Amino acid sequence: MNRKLAKLMAMVLLVSIIGACSSSSDSKEGALEGKDFLVTIKTDMGDIKAILYDKTPRHKENFLKLVNEGYYDSLLFHRVMQNFMIQGGDPDSKKAIQGQSLGTGSPGYTVDAEFLPEYFHEKGALAAARQPDQFNPQRASSGSQFYIVHGQTWTVDQLAGIKQGMMVQAFRKLMQEQPEHALAVEYQEVLTNSPNDNDAIQAKVDATIDRLSEATGVDFSIADRRIEKYSTVGGYPPLDEQYTIFGQVIQGLDIVDKIAATATDPNDRPMEDVRMYISVEEVSKSKIAKDFNYDYGVQ
Repeated sequence: MNRKLAKLMAMVLLVSIIGACSSSSDSKEGALEGKDFLVTIKTDMGDIKAILYDKTPRHKENFLKLVNEGYYDSLLFHRVMQNFMIQGGDPDSKKAIQGQSLGTGSPGYTVDAEFLPEYFHEKGALAAARQPDQFNPQRASSGSQFYIVHGQTWTVDQLAGIKQGMMVQAFRKLMQEQPEHALAVEYQEVLTNSPNDNDAIQAKVDATIDRLSEATGVDFSIADRRIEKYSTVGGYPPLDEQYTIFGQVIQGLDIVDKIAATATDPNDRPMEDVRMYISVEEVSKSKIAKDFNYDYGVQ
């Protein structure tokens, strides 16, 4: 076990003692029922297509409302950072002159955060921008501004803390909320018998990971999926659990690449305006799965 992670685990332990995907083949064969909203973001560089998650209903409803009102038509991708993200949706950008600073406009309201562990900042994730924590401790989302993750690939070593962090959180949750649980009692025995042996408690947690998942409801396979995605497709893991993700690009990642690579000014605004026009249509889920090779397993 990495010694640095062991120390992190030990510190959390002290505080707490004194804190699955369905098969895509069925989806492609038309087994899915119902319809979904297929979002098209049209730009001069090409079209980006995305779906919206059912499990983030507030954001989904708000985004569809704005699209149907034509709110986004002719707005800019006003903040672009290669290997990070492309951001748009500021209403002030519609008639902004070149060089004008953007990013503070809104429809006058926010949307309550909807954080879900199964959604993370893989490349193509569609997420809501927001004000910083010091002004927005509840992490409520902007009413209209959104971003699409561009990101980069990460090594497995760089991502090693993802699953470890989930294990620490699950351990803390069990010890604090269910101290009488049989597994919590077993953990406490290890801590009592080997109070300074970080490897002993780590070995116990590793050996009981399935029981810990069952007791706390924490799905550690989500961490494995994150690691696989971040190390192959790419993304930006430092943003996880900080911003609401409410959709995913299913076609047009090459267009995201083009926009992300455009030249920008000191405020990260493209030197040449990149305008958007967003439309939405209802399409059967089976057709979306087939046409875009999209797996509905995590929606």
